[in-house]
Amino acid sequence: MMRAQIFSRTFSPIAIIVFALLVAFSSPAVAVNPDEILADPVMETRARAISAELRCLVCQNQSIDDSDASLARDLRLLVRERIVAGDSDAEVVAFVVDRYGEFVLLKPYVGWHTFALWATAPVVLLLSILVLVLHLRNKKTAPTPPPTAAKVLTKEEQDALNSLSSNQ
Repeated sequence: MMRAQIFSRTFSPIAIIVFALLVAFSSPAVAVNPDEILADPVMETRARAISAELRCLVCQNQSIDDSDASLARDLRLLVRERIVAGDSDAEVVAFVVDRYGEFVLLKPYVGWHTFALWATAPVVLLLSILVLVLHLRNKKTAPTPPPTAAKVLTKEEQDALNSLSSNQ
């Protein structure tokens, strides 16, 4: 009963509603600095879209748009320079990939060289399901051995057992 009173005082309905609204309307932090933003809103939108597809080589699981690393800043500036120079989105991505490799892409290309990356998970899953099905099928169809009858001792074995237990 005491816990219920403490809980109700600590988390009032208003506090819960305020917290829910803060979470619902909060936006993700973006590391783009004001001095990086292009004057043309169309170009800036393109730069943001491209930056969201490129991996920060320092953070490795963030896009360069979300990373505060200095290399991410350099990549964001490079993307914007290429856009201002008149490159298309595909040309900008190709330029960055040529310079840093496919690892810079958050979603790598599907190709013959990445086939193992894409195919391993489904193959392992299917093999696991197959092994499980075969194991369960063999378990159901395997005949259960009949219960073994208790072995009866011969007269000689019984006498030897009796003599051993009487000696102690």
